[in-house]
Order: sequence, then C-alpha cells, then structure tokens
Amino acid sequence: MTSSPRLPLLAGLPLAVGAGLAIPAQGRINGALGLRLDDGIAAAVVSFSTGLVVMVLVSLILPRGRAGLARILPAVRSRAFPRIYVLAGGIGALFVFAQSLTVGILGVALFTVATVTGQTVSGLVVDRLGIGPAGRKSVTAIRVIGCLLTIAAVSWAVSPRFAGTAGGMEPVGGPAALLVPLLLPLAAGFLMSFQQAMNGTATVHYGSPIAATLVNFVAGSVVLWTAYAVKVSASGPGNPLPGEWWYYLGGPMGCVFIGLGALLVRSLGVLVTGLGMIAGQLLGSLALDVVLPAPGTVVAPATVLGTILTLGAIILATLPWPRGALHR
Repeated sequence: MTSSPRLPLLAGLPLAVGAGLAIPAQGRINGALGLRLDDGIAAAVVSFSTGLVVMVLVSLILPRGRAGLARILPAVRSRAFPRIYVLAGGIGALFVFAQSLTVGILGVALFTVATVTGQTVSGLVVDRLGIGPAGRKSVTAIRVIGCLLTIAAVSWAVSPRFAGTAGGMEPVGGPAALLVPLLLPLAAGFLMSFQQAMNGTATVHYGSPIAATLVNFVAGSVVLWTAYAVKVSASGPGNPLPGEWWYYLGGPMGCVFIGLGALLVRSLGVLVTGLGMIAGQLLGSLALDVVLPAPGTVVAPATVLGTILTLGAIILATLPWPRGALHR
C-alpha cells in the first residue's frame, strides 16, 4: 500500500490556511446561487454534484487518482477501517443543511462562532482519542488556551456583523429562541473534525486523498439528492439553473479544501488542521469583504485585529507538540 507522505509543520500549516481560503469563496458562490434559485438545498445539490463530476474526472485522468480508485472497494471490503467512514461526506451535507436552515435566523456571525466553537472543541477530542491517522495527541494546557483564544478571536473578528443577526431584529421569543437554532451549527461544526479524521484515515488506506475526496462527494451527493427529492415532491421544483459559469465553482472549491484536509490531518493532526482552515476562512472572508464586498459589508478594525489574533492563537496551539509527534 502506497500512502500519502507526511508533511512537516512549516509546509503543512500554510497549506491548511490556503485550503481554508476556499471556504468563504465557496460560501459566497453558494449563497448567491441559493438566492438565484430561491432554494438553499438546490444550491447545495448543485455544489456537491459539480464537485462530484470534478472528482470523477480527476480520478480517471490522473494516474494517482486511478490507483486510489482501484483501492476503494478492496479497502472497504477488507475492513481496513470502519465502514462508517465512507459516510463522512454526509457530515458535509449536514453542514450545508445547517447553513440553509439557520443562517437566516442566527445571522452569519452567530453561525460562524457556533461552528468554529464546535470544530475547535471536537478537534481536541478527536486528537485525544486518536481517531485520525496522526494518532493520539495530548490535551495540554497550551493547546486548550490556543483553542479558547481561537474562539475568542473569531468572535471578535465577526463581532461587527452581530448587529445584523436575524436581520437586525429581536427573534420571536427573545434570545432564548436562538438556543435551538444554535444547536444545529454547533453540532455540524463538532462533527467536522470527525469528518476530517475519517477522511484522513481513508486516505492512508486508499493511498491518495483523491479517492477519499471522491467518496466524500458521493456520500454527500446521495444525502442531498435524497433531501432535494423529498422537497420537490412536497413543494415542486424551484427556479431554473443560471447560465453564468461562476455559479458552478462552489463544488470545485469544496474539492480543494476537503482533499487538502484529508491529506493534512495525517501530519498536523485534526485540531491544527482545523485551526489552520479557520484562519484561512477568516483571511479569505476579509479579502472578499475588501475586494468584492457584499451589500452592507463593513470592514471594521475588530475584523482585522480578530483575524490577526486568530493566527497568533493557531501558532500557540502548535507549540506544545512533543518532539517527534508528527512522525508517530
């Protein structure tokens, strides 16, 4: 079995940040597509389906992709890893569901804080349990502090958007009414670290992150197409697909950060991979707000300073690793 190589921290962490840059761009594209179609689930189906087409082509064209494709069924049949890992793409589908169902209620700021909190906490848990291919990593005081600082920094960075939560209006039932909607993105964020660990483990046995990403998109597409079929049977189809090409870039961007995440968790561990992607997500959001601002966007000092603090928190979280921890 030929497995993907481990990467040193100085090479892997910038890749994680770079992968995170694709997340806000994908969100902006899928959000615009959802508005155009007047259907968030349909936009998610389009995104996952285009990503699936890209991964099928990559798997068939590239020699490493074909080699990984040939190892998928033998690895699953031999139970080289728990078979439930092939359903990791369903977690991505849950994240999209959480976006479509709760962003309008919570606003982008609360949604972001909820998902980052869940992902950061579960990153510690997954590393401690040794679920990912990097093995067990101790929960040290500095790692915990780094996680808490990350949550605080992200909260600070998105704080200028809190005024727009729920459309700037008090939710019916007061703040307590936000508790239940908050649980869904919190759960989706918590499960994201498990998704990365599952994909990373599958990558080791497939020998390529291409195969793991392909399986991810297959599972997610099945879940979303099923949900869309139920919706169409209940309320009918929505608007026709747009002709502009850029509406269909969300799926390929998903291929980038899912594939890199599956590759990097073996070297960096789940927690640091997730933190690196969070930093990239904030940097990408900041760049989009400056270069291509959405209506009503304001780049406040808290946005810039919170993003910088997030980078510092991630560096702090990498400090306590024991010597040789990346090579176990």
